Amino acid sequence: MAHLTLKDINKIYPNGFHAVHDFNLEIDRGEFIVFVGPSGCGKSTTLRMIAGLENISKGDFLINGKRANEMGPRERGVAMVFQSYALYPQMSVYDNLAFGLTLQGVDEDVIDEKVRRTAKILGLTDYLDRMPRALSGGQRQRVAVGRAIIRKVEIFLMDEPLSNLDAKQRVTMRSEITQIHRETGATTIYVTHDQTEAMTMADRIVVMKDGYVQQIGTPRELYFDPVNVFVAGFIGEPPMNFLRGTVTDGKLAFGKVVYDLSKKLGAKVKDWEGKQVVFGFRPEGIVLGEQENAYVVPCSVELTEMLGDNTNVYVDIDKEKAILKVDPHDTPEIDSDITFSIPYENVYLFDGETEKRI
Repeated sequence: MAHLTLKDINKIYPNGFHAVHDFNLEIDRGEFIVFVGPSGCGKSTTLRMIAGLENISKGDFLINGKRANEMGPRERGVAMVFQSYALYPQMSVYDNLAFGLTLQGVDEDVIDEKVRRTAKILGLTDYLDRMPRALSGGQRQRVAVGRAIIRKVEIFLMDEPLSNLDAKQRVTMRSEITQIHRETGATTIYVTHDQTEAMTMADRIVVMKDGYVQQIGTPRELYFDPVNVFVAGFIGEPPMNFLRGTVTDGKLAFGKVVYDLSKKLGAKVKDWEGKQVVFGFRPEGIVLGEQENAYVVPCSVELTEMLGDNTNVYVDIDKEKAILKVDPHDTPEIDSDITFSIPYENVYLFDGETEKRI
C-alpha cells in the first residue's frame, strides 16, 4: 500500500493549453479515490501524470514521501487498467494474465499458481484457454483487471474501465472491483464520468471541472454538503433542481410562487437583498402535498417516468421546470395540478454570481 501526495500539480501542453490547475491531494494507504467529472475536465490527464505516462509541468508528486516526478511507470510500482481492455489478442486468457510475471522472470510454478488464484477470484477459471475475441466485454474487462492485480503492486490506476460494458455488466463489475480492492488493500485511483460509479465505489471523491478541483470529500459529504452549483448538480440522479432569481424584500418570486428566504437564512437574508440567488432542492427532497416548516409549491405535471422503485415527475412551476422523485404508488396524472412541499432543511442556496454555497 502506498501513500501518495500531489502538491500543486499542473499540466500545460506545448501549445499553451492548461489542462490541470494546482491539483492538491493526499491519498492514504489503501484508500479508494475516484476522480469524477465531465469529459475534458482533466481527470484522465491527472491519472496519467500519476502513472508516469504524462510529464508533470509544475508541482510535486510523492510516493511514500519520495519525489516521483522523474520516475518511469515501472519504478512507480503502478498497474493500470484502461477503458480499451488492452489485451493481447494473439494470447489466451491464461497467457494474458501470466505475461507480466513472465517478463519479470517469475518461476513457472509460481506463475501458474497466481494465474489460477486470480482467475478464481474473477470467475475466469473456465475461460483460461480462450482467446480474448471469444469473450464478452465483461469477461475481457475482468481479464484486464486480473492482469493488473496479479502483479501485487501497491498502486492501481483505472481509467474508465467500465465504460464499454452494458448496464448489467457495469453493476456486476463495480462490486467485483470493490471486492478486489478490499482483498488486495492496494491504493486505488479510479477515473469515471459516471457519478453513480463514484458514489458507490469511492472512499473519497475528487470532483473536477475545466482542470480545477471543485470539491474533495466522501460520497455523503458531496451529496449532502456540496460547495457550489456544479457539484450539487453533478452529484445525484436525477440532478438537483435549480431556480434562479433576484432577492426582493427577502423573497424569491417565480410567478405566483414566492419563497421567503428568511425561513432559510434568518437575519442574514438582508445581506442578499437585490442580489441573484440560486434556489436548489433535490428531486427526492420533497413531500407531496402541503407540510409545515416547508416551502409549499403548486405546479402542473408535464411527464412521468415509472422506474419501478420510484417515479420521476417532471413539473412546471410557473414556467420553471423541475423533477420530483416520488413513490410509484403516489404517481400523479399527466396534466394534473398538484402541490408539493420542500422542507426548509432540504433547501440549498447558492450565490448567483459565484455559484458558491451560501
